[in-house]
Amino acid sequence: MSPKLPAMTVFSRDVTASIVVFLVAMPLCMGIAIASGVPPERGLITGIIGGIVVGALAGSPLQVSGPAAGLAVIVFEIVRDKGLSALGPILVLAGLIQVIAGIARLGGWFRAISPAVVHGMLAGIGLLIVVGQFHVLFDHRPLPSGLQNLAAMPARVLGLDVGNIAAAEMAFTIGLVTIAAMIGWEKVRPASLKLVPGALVGVLAGTMLAFIPGLDVARVAVPESIVGALALPDGGFLAQIANPAIIATAIAIAFIASAETLLSAAAVDKMHDGVRTNYNKELRAQGIGNLLCGFAGALPMTGVIVRSSANVQAGATTRLSTMFHGVWILGFVAALPWLLREIPMAALGAILVVTGWRLVGLTHVKHLFRDYGVLPAAIWAVTMTLVVVEDLLVGVLVGIALSLLELVPHIRRLRLRVYQADEGVNGHAISLEGAATMVSLPKLLDTLEKVPAGAPVRIDVSQLSGVDHSSAEMLRSWLSRRRAAGMPVEITGDTGNLVKSDD
Repeated sequence: MSPKLPAMTVFSRDVTASIVVFLVAMPLCMGIAIASGVPPERGLITGIIGGIVVGALAGSPLQVSGPAAGLAVIVFEIVRDKGLSALGPILVLAGLIQVIAGIARLGGWFRAISPAVVHGMLAGIGLLIVVGQFHVLFDHRPLPSGLQNLAAMPARVLGLDVGNIAAAEMAFTIGLVTIAAMIGWEKVRPASLKLVPGALVGVLAGTMLAFIPGLDVARVAVPESIVGALALPDGGFLAQIANPAIIATAIAIAFIASAETLLSAAAVDKMHDGVRTNYNKELRAQGIGNLLCGFAGALPMTGVIVRSSANVQAGATTRLSTMFHGVWILGFVAALPWLLREIPMAALGAILVVTGWRLVGLTHVKHLFRDYGVLPAAIWAVTMTLVVVEDLLVGVLVGIALSLLELVPHIRRLRLRVYQADEGVNGHAISLEGAATMVSLPKLLDTLEKVPAGAPVRIDVSQLSGVDHSSAEMLRSWLSRRRAAGMPVEITGDTGNLVKSDD
């Protein structure tokens, strides 16, 4: 574990990190709101609540919460089909579900969802964001469905006329400059400026290109007062809560937001050797955050890996960095709304195109196929495809159903017995017997995370009859984190994929 730092050093590192996270979060909060079909200030409100409130209550102190690209598609569909007024009741119900799930200590079960399903869902969402925000690069609104957006992409490009520079041509140029500046900066930035985010550089480049000659392109519209942007509940709020369609959508939001949050928290834990995540506490904090977002008429929130990784890399040590980043967003929106109104929509669209493409990344499916075979890779592909051609909920549910096929080889022996003993100076001994599958993953995870820090660990897997890829991924992650912290772990028996390093 890291040595304890002086209080002033901790405070200064957290303040510095919070500024970095704020610079990353500002364009993403607005861009995700626009991709969700709502005004940009709704995303900023979520970022403020995620920073100040959820940051104070979170079970993962270094995780940053706010609007997530992973929910942009489902929010877009809610606003399109049910209207913006339905979003508040849905988030209130979703928040309540998350709070209850946290109180009932269900946090570990969300982590039992197959990684193939989660990454397939994120890939599908990323593809939808890319094809939707592609049209924003031309100063047009996205079309109602992913397939329509995809089919219309060639016409957008072919419709450009270099001999007649109009809004579409100017917006597309701004978008290309934004993407080039963002990616170029990330590749060549000097070590002394490594904490300056590429998204910020991209937005600044696009904004300056539009501002200096005063180009006539669509720009971000934000109100003079953030307080005036709050959409508090009206008389029809309670009536909508009782609507079965609203309840079903709230369950889907709660499920997807919780899974994304807790998987992000697990990833954040790999990045540092500080306090580990309390998953049930994190779930309760997220629920309170979504409750408040529902009453404020804002976007749903999750724990978000891009902002969280920026927080850790910037040297954050406590939850103060997350909380301060929310304070900076609030202060900036309150004091400088006119500056936000200079940002071209095409610049934010370009940032989301890059963000979405990174969600699609094929690295994970290659890893699944190489290490675990055809079935997990097929689950990834089916989940991604259905998210794009049907909708998010269908894709996730079918993916989860397909992941149950991994239980078939172990159907006669699903039970996992876990034996453990404290051997004093010799460390901690754990013996596994039976099948390690998604059904037993919460039990196994709970056992491993209770192993005393610093103690040598010996794990006997000789009596394991099988390990599905969800449990194998979790075990490999735990082993990697433990060994990276300098804590010895010995595996006896047929280790298979467990001894490989993470990809």
